[in-house]
Amino acid sequence: MIRQQIETLRRTLELHNYKYYVENAPEISDFEFDRLMHELQALEEAHPEYADPNSPTRRVGSDLTNEFRSVEHRFPMLSLGNTYSLDELHEFIERIEREVGQAEYVCELKFDGTAISLTYEEGRLLRAVTRGDGRRGDDVTENIRTIRTIPLTLQGEEYPAYFEIRGEVLMPYASFEKINREREEQGEALFANPRNAAAGTLKQQASAVVARRGLDCILYQLAGENLPFASHTEALHEAARWGFKTSDAARLCHTREEIDAFIAYWDEARKGLPFATDGIVIKVNDFATRRRLGFTSKAPKWAVAYKFKAEQALTRLESIDYQVGRTGAITPVANLAPVQLAGTTVKRATLHNAEQIAQLDIRVGDMVYVEKGGEIIPKITAVELSQRSAESQPLQYIEVCPECGTPLVRYEGEAKHYCPNTNGCRPQIIGRIIHFIRRKAMDIEGLGEETIELLYDNHLVEHIADLYRLQAVQLAPLPRLGEKSAENIIRSIRRSKEVPFERVLFGLGIRFVGETTARYLADHFRTLERLMEASREALVEAEEVGEKIADAILEYFADERNRAIIEQLREAGLSFEATARQQASEALAGKSFVVSGKFSIAREELKAMIESHGGKNLSAVSGNVDYLVAGEKMGPEKRKKAEKLGIRILSEEEFMALIAEGEAARPMAAAEEGAQAAQEVAAEEAGAAKELAAEEVIPAPSATDKAPIAGEAVQGSLF
Repeated sequence: MIRQQIETLRRTLELHNYKYYVENAPEISDFEFDRLMHELQALEEAHPEYADPNSPTRRVGSDLTNEFRSVEHRFPMLSLGNTYSLDELHEFIERIEREVGQAEYVCELKFDGTAISLTYEEGRLLRAVTRGDGRRGDDVTENIRTIRTIPLTLQGEEYPAYFEIRGEVLMPYASFEKINREREEQGEALFANPRNAAAGTLKQQASAVVARRGLDCILYQLAGENLPFASHTEALHEAARWGFKTSDAARLCHTREEIDAFIAYWDEARKGLPFATDGIVIKVNDFATRRRLGFTSKAPKWAVAYKFKAEQALTRLESIDYQVGRTGAITPVANLAPVQLAGTTVKRATLHNAEQIAQLDIRVGDMVYVEKGGEIIPKITAVELSQRSAESQPLQYIEVCPECGTPLVRYEGEAKHYCPNTNGCRPQIIGRIIHFIRRKAMDIEGLGEETIELLYDNHLVEHIADLYRLQAVQLAPLPRLGEKSAENIIRSIRRSKEVPFERVLFGLGIRFVGETTARYLADHFRTLERLMEASREALVEAEEVGEKIADAILEYFADERNRAIIEQLREAGLSFEATARQQASEALAGKSFVVSGKFSIAREELKAMIESHGGKNLSAVSGNVDYLVAGEKMGPEKRKKAEKLGIRILSEEEFMALIAEGEAARPMAAAEEGAQAAQEVAAEEAGAAKELAAEEVIPAPSATDKAPIAGEAVQGSLF
């Protein structure tokens, strides 16, 4: 009886949840819904034997910490090819129709969120996995259960016993604005855009936090074996019938003109949507045709994404703030009259440096065009001179540091101005500590920017070495921490002592020494002591180190305060010596690469692969580069420069093939070297035997007696 009552309540609540969040047509009041929910919660607490992970009560989440385990996708989550022009889109359509004849296409909005794959078994949510690298992702099932538009149990009975459905987890603009208002009031860093906010929320370790963030989810693709559908439109129609939220903006198109009209309509209409979109996805509708077209190694040949151009808005420049970075670099930031752009309210925009301000002749009070093309802070692209006041005066760039009052300097060849007060300027000191704890440096978890500022302002940390003297009892009383957080931070600080030398070197924050340069310096000098003692001439012998970087390194180690901090870090137990790097092969030996864009694997993984096969990573396209490995969303200027310089441009697949070719060639080369070595050994031994025979009148051996087999010569003589 009790079990039946619980099951009835669950079905009722799920039905009303669907009516409210998916159909937007509620049938009962919020008060009545809450009453039913409380009734179910009470019954479940009284009867834990009837617990169900897919109960509607699980949508409120939990404050318990969840660890995300990596899960392999049963069906790979491939990326889509992108195009930014209608001409390229028309070429895509022509290629399909050359191969398969006339086709139907489904045009859908390209949602700007984070991809998710939901697995259902016997009509119940089994698992939710992020895209990850396309092959493996993180299991975020507990967090996904809190999203009200995702059904925990399906409606009806005609769904497959086991299938996956893919879609996009979104943060609506309303939720995004609300969260950023709260974060601003609490003095926390703001989310850059709804996409980043959605991705960050989905990786929260407490599902109760996720439940409060107001995420949404729209599903757009089924995956499974022997699905009972002939087309994409049929599959989505059935998915909606089972309770999934699908897009009502999708349209079946038969001609190029219909597709163009769909794109033109949504390029304007998207501005009124409650969530972010950045393009249109065009897919072949018929599943049999899709199978004929097939896939590349990372993308389907039957679908493409058309990306919208960045939006612009016109607004007034009200004032300019000047921010100081960890290296002392001054960055001017424009304060704007609030304006709606790409679905969010924009109040600030980057101005980069004095040169850009002068080039655009930007003045306070001007009406300016602001563009947001994925940047964290939008940028000003032009001034509307027709609306400039007659009393307007050219902008005078600041001459002293806005934080400490030190006169600014501008180094030769630098566009930015700098505050030279390295050890007495608050934002520089705090910035260096924040850089040190970053994931790509020491990876100390639990210490955000606000916490570092608290530690500095309370005189607990004045430089990076002070972190290793912290105790949990010092941290626990600080705002937003407590004993548990304090203990976790101390554990993370202890773990950071295991970070390899190249990341410690990067974490020191030496000017111009990025991740790649730090790695080359660690490989070249092997210990920090040797690096500290190196002359300018010795420094420039290392890979990626020119005179400018060499001078910055010398200047850093010439400062006695820096040397004292390093000695304290040594005493704390940090690694100042490089470990032997595992070399996979010499397939790319002597070749230099620039990696740009997005790939099916992390870009850092791709760079590590280059180095493990003997190649070298460079940061910019120049005459010293042999190959440009080009992924999605690579800047067009890099491609143009590479083509102009005659640099070979590789796709991800071509890059992998290059490694395979190199590895295949090495055994052949080794065999040739071995054979040559064998001949040299045979000649050497024959000559020695002749000399000995001449001296001691011993008969010289014949060639058949002494000539070694190539393999024997290699083993005996070379190893």
